[in-house]
Amino acid sequence: MDYTINRTITDASFEEVDTRTRKALADKGFGILTEVDVKATMKKKLDEEMLPYLILGACNPKMAYQAIAIEPQVGAMLPCNVILRKVEGGVEVSAIDPVASMQAIDNPELHKVAALVRDLLREAVETI
Repeated sequence: MDYTINRTITDASFEEVDTRTRKALADKGFGILTEVDVKATMKKKLDEEMLPYLILGACNPKMAYQAIAIEPQVGAMLPCNVILRKVEGGVEVSAIDPVASMQAIDNPELHKVAALVRDLLREAVETI
């Protein structure tokens, strides 16, 4: 089972894909709770160079509320990470597949919510 929803954007800069990704996520009800500039962090902490790589911690409050109501400890697995990384020929966007990540939790009701979140993330990624 794949654990991410992926798309490579070939017609835009990294900055444009970042902007488009944030808009696509917002249009599906997600806000960005966390942001990690991995490239900058690796340079600062290890003095290593790497291509642009950004991790966005996306959260749909309605879906998060439902998941936490069903399984209170699921918060340890939130938010849904979406990565943007420069690759040959474009920028790859990868969103976590919540269904795959929730396999560790034996709760069918939670899996239903995860499937809804996966659909929203897939739709967002497709519109970038």
